[in-house]
Amino acid sequence: MTSTGSARTQDIPAAGSPLPNGHPAETQPSPAPVIPPPAPSFSVSATREVLVAALGFLEPRTLEAHSARDFCIWGLDGLTAIDPTLSVTETHPAPPTPLASAPSTAVAAEKASDASAQSPSVLTVLQGQTVIFSQPVPPADSNGAWAELVTAAMQAAWKQSSTLRDAGPDALLQGFFDELFNHLDPYSRYLAPAPALSDRTRRSGDTGTVGLTLGQSGRKIVIAAVNANGPAWEAGVDTGEHLVSVNGRTTHGQDAATVQSWLEGDNHTSITLGISSRGHRTTTVRLERTQVPPETVFASSDGPFTLLRVASFSTQTAEEVSQFLDQVVDDPTQTAPSTTSPGKKAAGIIIDLRGDRGGVLQQAVTTAALLLDHGVAVTTHGRNPLANHIWAVQGGDMTNGTPVVILVDGRTASAAEILASALADHRRAVVIGSETLGKGLVQVIGQMPNRGELFVTWSRNQAPLGWPIQGLGVMPQICTSLGTDSLQAQLAALREGHTLQGEAIQMARAARYPVPVAKILEIRKHCPAAIGSDSDMEAARALLSSPAAYRAALESVPDENSAPLH
Repeated sequence: MTSTGSARTQDIPAAGSPLPNGHPAETQPSPAPVIPPPAPSFSVSATREVLVAALGFLEPRTLEAHSARDFCIWGLDGLTAIDPTLSVTETHPAPPTPLASAPSTAVAAEKASDASAQSPSVLTVLQGQTVIFSQPVPPADSNGAWAELVTAAMQAAWKQSSTLRDAGPDALLQGFFDELFNHLDPYSRYLAPAPALSDRTRRSGDTGTVGLTLGQSGRKIVIAAVNANGPAWEAGVDTGEHLVSVNGRTTHGQDAATVQSWLEGDNHTSITLGISSRGHRTTTVRLERTQVPPETVFASSDGPFTLLRVASFSTQTAEEVSQFLDQVVDDPTQTAPSTTSPGKKAAGIIIDLRGDRGGVLQQAVTTAALLLDHGVAVTTHGRNPLANHIWAVQGGDMTNGTPVVILVDGRTASAAEILASALADHRRAVVIGSETLGKGLVQVIGQMPNRGELFVTWSRNQAPLGWPIQGLGVMPQICTSLGTDSLQAQLAALREGHTLQGEAIQMARAARYPVPVAKILEIRKHCPAAIGSDSDMEAARALLSSPAAYRAALESVPDENSAPLH
């Protein structure tokens, strides 16, 4: 808001003279000068090292072949993204115009044109209309020369643009890779050193703990959860027990957050816990702290059925699933009253993958191996020979053929889609829900000299029956996103031994890479992607309660003999 009127100045009394209230003014010491931190500088050598490493990592791994020239021309647009007054152009020398009436001149012009064609084009950086950098470009596949050229162009722009200097040197590399990857796919990306460190810490952790989550009951500390990946789980510590002491220090009267911090420390250091449960004396448990991956699998009961919710696929997800499946098979209250197969068989298992954005591919394959006797879980295909892999499983179904239902929705992606498609294609599980996200691309991680990281898409996932997951997603055997009436009709048909989703399932399984976008949309409209709802669980209970419907849903997916060849 702007005020109008005459400005007034306030007289400031000199030091020692009386103030308006009659008190003398105090003499204040002069404040110490504020020294601003040094402005970040552009490091030519560090930038060049990162670019050389990045170009060397990208060239053999991207799904489609591209040259160092392609990567660098794309990436230099990052300068414009930061400072719109900058622009980057590559100009090709134009041949001279020949004189048509003079044959000798035409011959000379042709020679000049040939010489011009052999002359390199020129990379130019402008600020407005002013040229601030211009240099001939090197051969398209010369990684080192292109890294030198980009570094020199960035340095010239850095000197001229205060906007770039305000953004900082990290922003130049971030902008370069952001623009480069805009030309590839949505999943390739660059993480600068700081976020890359945070991401590595999230993936593996850097402090030790014992895998307990604490709560509070009055003035007592209660064990609220035990991470199945931690040493406390292995030692038999259980939820509901009271944590009385940590290394001899009483927890009475402390808050849960404070005691939680006591549990953390350096890896492989010992910690002694005093634990008591109602009606029992305090026992002492000695544990060794370790890096505990985040818990990703959460089990509960739904009537006679076991529900396993898988939030993501971390380095220990398959082990967590294995532990819970052991409990399911060993628990007589969760076992079907009769079975013709040897060993105990549970009444049914519901694996909830709704909202699961994926994670470690190998963990999805290992989880599938817990439920399959043998077979291919997924194949990966890329330009780099190391990206081509057949992920086969063998060993045996640890649940003795227990009926399995998998819940998916429009947010189910990546490794979660691999698990769902593997079990469905082998007729080992029925998938219920809506079309999944359709992320069937795999990234490989490259460590850069500055401790940043490149995530580069280098392979495509193909389901056991040969169809690509990318774009298509997983077509459920029972679709819940078409409304209640449709769902009830589907379940009624399955109880009669046939399916209403058969055409959609056949279309999806018959697709082969590359699938046109129009074809993908045509397939996916048969079960539009949606957020999971209560109807998913209701359909799962209904299906598991009807052996005939469950069998018909399994058989709606073509078997290996009737499916099209890969």
